[in-house]
Amino acid sequence: MEFTLSQIADICSARYYGADVLVKSIITDSRTMASTDQALFVAIKGVNHDAHDYIDDMVARGVKAFIAEQEVALPEGCGVVVVDDSLEALQCLASHYRQQFKGEVVGVTGSNGKTMVKEWIAASVTEDVKLYRSPRSYNSQLGVALSLLMIEGDEDMAIIEAGISRPDEMARLEAMIRPNIGIFTSLGPQHDENFIDWGHKAAEKAVLFSRAECVIYNSTSEHITDAV
Repeated sequence: MEFTLSQIADICSARYYGADVLVKSIITDSRTMASTDQALFVAIKGVNHDAHDYIDDMVARGVKAFIAEQEVALPEGCGVVVVDDSLEALQCLASHYRQQFKGEVVGVTGSNGKTMVKEWIAASVTEDVKLYRSPRSYNSQLGVALSLLMIEGDEDMAIIEAGISRPDEMARLEAMIRPNIGIFTSLGPQHDENFIDWGHKAAEKAVLFSRAECVIYNSTSEHITDAV
């Protein structure tokens, strides 16, 4: 990815002030910084923490570009995009970036086996196929956005995991991933307490395939078959 803050503001229908900094990577956790060079720190409010509290520390460590939900005092040479919701803004940016990608996108969901299937595919493709796959188990609302923004852009195929634990979560993931090909691995008891039954759970997961041209699934599962 490569954006200026003014471009991000336009994409997210937001505003920015300060320097129009060029960014090429994303930081959401101040504890796991690999490099601050041309990095964008996205300040996300969580249940038990508020990343806005670490903006001054990020400036001191060399970060010059930020997405935040409030105006912040920044030194010269830094810039910030001010949004209503930092996670939604990051997802909006990821959705825009995915739409520029010309390769095939494979979306993988299911109760179990998502990462294993992703790694099997990666091990099976021929050497002439340039493949990207989401790192580790980056399948959450935040993880999917970060995964998509790590795509270099010249790959032939990108494999993205998508995981949900509650109803109505998959629509936001589908809007970012928009897979051409879908894989539904399995259905199990994980998060049963948040769904009416397995049919409901399968239908919620299958939302990922709303615009897919092809879906691969286990046809011996009645719930998955009905959902697909």
